[in-house]
Amino acid sequence: MRIYLPTDIKLPIAQIIPCTEAEGPGRRFALWFQGCPLRCPGCCNPEMLPFTGGTEMPLSNVLAQMDAAVQEHNIEGITLLGGEPLAHAAGAAALARAVQERGLTVMVFSGYTLEEARQSPEPAVAELFAHTDILVDGPYLREQPETRRRWIGSANQRIHFFSDRYRADDPRWLLPNTLEICLHGSELRVNGFPAPSAVGLWQRPLAKRP
Repeated sequence: MRIYLPTDIKLPIAQIIPCTEAEGPGRRFALWFQGCPLRCPGCCNPEMLPFTGGTEMPLSNVLAQMDAAVQEHNIEGITLLGGEPLAHAAGAAALARAVQERGLTVMVFSGYTLEEARQSPEPAVAELFAHTDILVDGPYLREQPETRRRWIGSANQRIHFFSDRYRADDPRWLLPNTLEICLHGSELRVNGFPAPSAVGLWQRPLAKRP
């Protein structure tokens, strides 16, 4: 049996943003996984649902980008989104473990509830949670838009604090949501609060000037 070291793991990446304040507390390195078995109506990342596409990236490459973000942007942690992080639990767990070993924090968004996730036969899910500081769980329900809590898509979703690095009474949870717009080559990328006008916007090519 071959034993894989963490650096051998390849992660299916849909997108990486080295520094954002729209995906969790403080400045964070945000990583979106490619592939999700759920089909929440109104998903703000429909292009990330297929398990085909994206870019396979070695864990060592991801960590190198994150280390650079620490130096350049003084990030305090990483946020894992998707797609569905739990559908890539082995790679996500290895990444989360390496992140916490560096003294940084880990936030995970999952469309599964915590109860559903804990029933998973995949042991890497428990390993991921063991190296997670904040879990936001539950499917996105477009008919229940969240209007009070920052960084949360719909009112049914819950916030679980797995460590003492963050607290429920942190006033940052009640600040207004933000939307970040970034020009990357010929693409306009949008991340943050999933306003209807922003859904799918980041992958649309810019119109060429006459």
